[in-house]
Amino acid sequence: SRAKGQGARVIICEVDPLKALEALMDGYEVMALKEAVSRGNVFITVTGNKNVIRSEHFKKMKEGAIIANAGHFNVEIDLPALERMSVNRRKIREFIEEFELPDGRHLYVLAEGRLINLAAAEGHPALVMDMSFANQALSVLYLKDHYRELRKEVYSVPENIDREIAKLKLESMGIKIDSLTPEQRRYLQEWKEGT
Repeated sequence: SRAKGQGARVIICEVDPLKALEALMDGYEVMALKEAVSRGNVFITVTGNKNVIRSEHFKKMKEGAIIANAGHFNVEIDLPALERMSVNRRKIREFIEEFELPDGRHLYVLAEGRLINLAAAEGHPALVMDMSFANQALSVLYLKDHYRELRKEVYSVPENIDREIAKLKLESMGIKIDSLTPEQRRYLQEWKEGT
């Protein structure tokens, strides 16, 4: 969504019909990877599976296509297949390898196909990590205050903590949102009106 928000044309390739429909309803183009590979310039896998981008896909990619993985180890991109197909391989700069195909096209793989945000960047951006750390800190305080009533099991973070963090984050960014009126609060808590 960040790429789309910055003006990129984003195509979603999905195997799960529910996720594909969700992406479509969120305004993304959805198509099979075999169709998308000849259209795209940048390919980012986020599947948690292996060999998602394979030789049949490399064959159809445009000159200069960039390939990265943000989903799972370094197996989502079939690098051994790309190596076998290539007539030349060279490191362009740190975290960028160029693979030259027999027809002269060049494909670029980032961070050896490893998790791009960890291998070739500085991890997650501060924009996200401040909320993650706030969530952890407030969850620890919640545990301190409620440990007697909690059983030994996995819990989701209470919604009031998530809401407080969201409120503080918006305030820190100078964003103001609306509040419910007393009448609206009452309406949401009763069942007689509007039925």
